Amino acid sequence: MENFHVLLSFFLLSFIISPPTATAQLRPNYYANICPNVESIVRGVVIQKMQQTPIAAPAALRLIFHDCLVRGCDASVMIISPNGDDEWRSPEDMTLKPDGFDVILKAKAALDSNPRCRNKVSCADIIVIAARDAVVLSGGPSYQVELGRYDGRISRTSSVHLPLPTANLDQLNAMFGAVGLSQIDMIALSGAHTIGAAGCPSFINRLYNYAPNRPSDPSLNPGFLFQLQRTCPRFFNPAAFAFLDQSTPSRFDNAYFQNLQRGMGLLGSDQVLYTDPRSRNTVNLFAANQQAFFNAFVTAMTKLGRIGVKTAANGEIRRDCGFPN
Repeated sequence: MENFHVLLSFFLLSFIISPPTATAQLRPNYYANICPNVESIVRGVVIQKMQQTPIAAPAALRLIFHDCLVRGCDASVMIISPNGDDEWRSPEDMTLKPDGFDVILKAKAALDSNPRCRNKVSCADIIVIAARDAVVLSGGPSYQVELGRYDGRISRTSSVHLPLPTANLDQLNAMFGAVGLSQIDMIALSGAHTIGAAGCPSFINRLYNYAPNRPSDPSLNPGFLFQLQRTCPRFFNPAAFAFLDQSTPSRFDNAYFQNLQRGMGLLGSDQVLYTDPRSRNTVNLFAANQQAFFNAFVTAMTKLGRIGVKTAANGEIRRDCGFPN
């Protein structure tokens, strides 16, 4: 959830929150009589992709945030517009990795190769299933996903407004609160940064000329600061990056929160969860009790998956995830 803008308005709140009729259609067994093997088919693709590259899991997990927090969970992030006006080409989404999109496209192809499933499973649902599988296959909690979403038809660059990596707690709470998520939900979802990495532009501001008379962010652990400055010198390689969780970067666990306690949060929006006393107790709880984090994460992911759900009345099952029908 890096490289984000913050947009707070009542319009966003009214637009994103799902109407009762939309969320009511969601249920774990939605495809039982339509495409009964949908979850095993998607999981097979995620497993294969993860065997090919370690980027696959965090890339697939990140897609659900970039999709659901913009126009709701409708796979609008997948749409390719001929004129270039689409979500994935916004500044915030340009950091999304092709491997994440590839997981969804390959899963769609695998499903459509099954006559019973062909053109029956939405790209929005595939994103949700793949995100869950990325978590489970990385060592995180297993949970049932609610399904039954339809795909949206609209994707606009101007629609993408997500939290900046420099966001403070008030900005984070306002952004997540606008779509019905609590502070605990926000902190638990931030724990997704237990896997994956971020490029130097996302945190370079913390390393040099942080503020007048402050050469670097004082909340950074000195040893971690030195390490990051070696990774990202002032004139850094554009391809340079650092892991969001330095301890266990490919394992979904609670080490992210333990890192925050040591001043080793990579993004400013990560470390602020510990430096701000209003959220520190939750960080301490999740750092001490991995199951508490897992439970809160599952709750938050379920709530996230209910945002902006489309129905047959205002959506469709895309034949190609990249283009409206």
